[in-house]
Amino acid sequence: MDILIIAVLIIAAVILFLVELFVIPGISLAGISALACILYANYYAFANMGMAGGFVTLGISALACIGSLIWFMRSKMLDKLALKKDSDSKVDRSAEESVKVGDKGISTTRLAQIGYAEINGNIVEVRSIDGFLNEKTPIIVSRITDGTILVEKHKI
Repeated sequence: MDILIIAVLIIAAVILFLVELFVIPGISLAGISALACILYANYYAFANMGMAGGFVTLGISALACIGSLIWFMRSKMLDKLALKKDSDSKVDRSAEESVKVGDKGISTTRLAQIGYAEINGNIVEVRSIDGFLNEKTPIIVSRITDGTILVEKHKI
């Protein structure tokens, strides 16, 4: 009966360990449960089967975790779970291409370095070089670098 309890705990720990690594990334309930199962299986073996049984269980549990990890990595199961689609979409920058240096506009959001502004009737993402600017502040385009529109407060 002791061997059955230990075997069930080790199998549960291995399954939860694989779930933790490949299905639910990060430290979650599955990982904590796997650790608890493997620790309790080893404790139970040392407490009820003596030192020899405990060390055998410790070796078997280590081999089971490492072996299942290697087996799962080599199996085709990981290919079924993997994401295979590439993202080939692009950001629409047509509004930004119509903006030129010297164009005037008004900020539509608070420019906490980056925000949105209406320039030439288009809402575009802009970056403030004057620091923080409140909403509805008149602005002027000072530079365009690598698709980033740099604006400053327009002094009327």
